[in-house]
Amino acid sequence: MKIDLTETNSSKINAAMVQARRDIGTPAIGMVLTLVIVTDEENAYDALKSANDASHEHPSRIVVVIKRASRSPRSRRDARLDAEIRVGADSGSGETVVLRLHGELVDHAQSVVLPLLLPDAPVVVWWPDGAPTDLAGDPLGALGQRRITDTYSCEDPIRALSGRAGAYAPGDTDLSWTRITPWRSMLAAALDQQALSVVSATVEGEDENPSCELLAMWLADRLQVPVQRTLSSGPGLTSVRLSTKDGDIVLDRADGALATLCMPGQPDRAVALKRRDTAELLAEELRRLDPDNTYEASLRFGVARLEASEPAAPAEQAPAGAPAEQAPAKPVKPAAKPTKKAPAK
Repeated sequence: MKIDLTETNSSKINAAMVQARRDIGTPAIGMVLTLVIVTDEENAYDALKSANDASHEHPSRIVVVIKRASRSPRSRRDARLDAEIRVGADSGSGETVVLRLHGELVDHAQSVVLPLLLPDAPVVVWWPDGAPTDLAGDPLGALGQRRITDTYSCEDPIRALSGRAGAYAPGDTDLSWTRITPWRSMLAAALDQQALSVVSATVEGEDENPSCELLAMWLADRLQVPVQRTLSSGPGLTSVRLSTKDGDIVLDRADGALATLCMPGQPDRAVALKRRDTAELLAEELRRLDPDNTYEASLRFGVARLEASEPAAPAEQAPAGAPAEQAPAKPVKPAAKPTKKAPAK
């Protein structure tokens, strides 16, 4: 069932939802949380589809906040709220309210959303795109116990990671971090099987991929070893190599679906490590609403500190005449047998 309301308010929206539940024969509220999605018209469809899929595991009230940009000064002064209510089969396993804010109401979205939150239930705020740097300081972000963003959608993901570290608050998380959960589990299990001392590590993946940076920072923070970040053509994260004195532990995934785990003294094993869609990532994040201390420690490690811990590049050959202590001479191969110079014509 779908209900459209124009030039409405929060009270009318609540009354319409109660009536809609009665009309379909489910007056009781069986939802476990409120998921607030802050997005735009371009990304609203994909975000709502992912949230509906995740609601089969976490029945929730989904509140989509779409801020409509006003083109003229007059329209910016006129505040208007339009709403679309979806219940039953049109809203996954919960109920959905799509809010379109116009004019001055755009700057007061929290006052519209607050009356629509489920009583005595956790609130999760998700920005699929265009998240603010300070999530907890945002008026809508302040409503949530958990705040989800995705630095992969940022124009400069590496810079966004630095901004997230500076403004981190308990409850912040990132779908770029969620993407590497299977990698972290597999690498931790490999080190549990063999008591090997890791001396260095290498993370290989696409350029400007925040998941690769987060995995490298996690390894550097937990193992306290230099971690080198190398580039590949993808897709996504492709390989992790942990160097030990007894051999290398390698987790390689070239096709984005099936990985190969290589460990010293053991046969190679194929492990499922497929790339997950947004609905699966969102469902994983909704399973826990407490602060993620491991994510915080990895994020605060910092990309700049990670780059400083990488092995230095080989020095270039010094120009002729440089002191020996600055550029040690390389061994020179024996010269070839001299040949006669051809006479000039």
